[in-house]
Amino acid sequence: MKIVFFDDFRLGLLRGQEVIDADETAAAVGGGNPQEVLQNLITSFSRVRPALDRLHATGRGVPLGKVRLRQPVPRPRKVFCCIGNYKEGVDREVRPIDLFMKSSDSIVGPGDTVVLPARQHPIFHHEAELGIVIGADAHNVNAREAMGHVFGYVAFVDVSGRGAIGRQESGSFLGKSYDTFGPIGPCITTADEVGDPHKLSVKLWVDGQIRHDYNTDDMEHQVPEIIEFASSIATLLPGDIIACGTNHQGLGPLQDGDTGEIEVERVGRFSFQVSDALKRVWPKMVDVEAAQLVRAGASPLGSQRPQA
Repeated sequence: MKIVFFDDFRLGLLRGQEVIDADETAAAVGGGNPQEVLQNLITSFSRVRPALDRLHATGRGVPLGKVRLRQPVPRPRKVFCCIGNYKEGVDREVRPIDLFMKSSDSIVGPGDTVVLPARQHPIFHHEAELGIVIGADAHNVNAREAMGHVFGYVAFVDVSGRGAIGRQESGSFLGKSYDTFGPIGPCITTADEVGDPHKLSVKLWVDGQIRHDYNTDDMEHQVPEIIEFASSIATLLPGDIIACGTNHQGLGPLQDGDTGEIEVERVGRFSFQVSDALKRVWPKMVDVEAAQLVRAGASPLGSQRPQA
């Protein structure tokens, strides 16, 4: 099942190229705002799923072109992101698992605009990732039981401002937490429909040029271990998101006027826009220098400077 929010954050189901209004279900589960509706839907999903299945089978749909899809997780309470977490095509010793937290205010939806801040960074990168949506409270969960805490998945773009913030020269993840730096969508695809999350193609294009093109089978630490680790740090709650990291070999810049598009196999595909009031410009290609740094085990600091 593919769950969406659309227009003024009405709950819906995605069926092919149509959206079916499921706002009666939203009323049934309750909630004072869209995020609460989603959280209540997740916790009561086994109860309301039969009605949603019937609605999906017989409900009247509206063409996608006539609605505005919104972020399927309106405002998650927590957003964890894996640091690295891909072998980058190299047979090497697996690195220790690590996470950072990204601001919930970074989350935007399909068709929305990533706004690059005026603060100077050497480069702004896209990172295409598989995102996990948590389905049940998880605190110190064992990896063997972790998949039972997954509700579904989203396509996730971790936009990253590399390098210094103020006096900080490196080592800060604040450049990932600007407002609009976390496009997600186009839906939450429930775990049963995705199946094995470690056999999914992940692709990202910028203005039709392929950038990321990898498979989740290259993960260093798979979903159960990620959940085990994250839940040892903070209790995971329904509607929280964990992004699984990226293969940096498709890393590239985002700049004013770009249209990005991400597709995660069996999860979904959506596009987003990019705006920069300063009109900074980088080479419109894969950032080979940064990709090689990561493959060698370094951090993608983004050595390229704007050309204009």
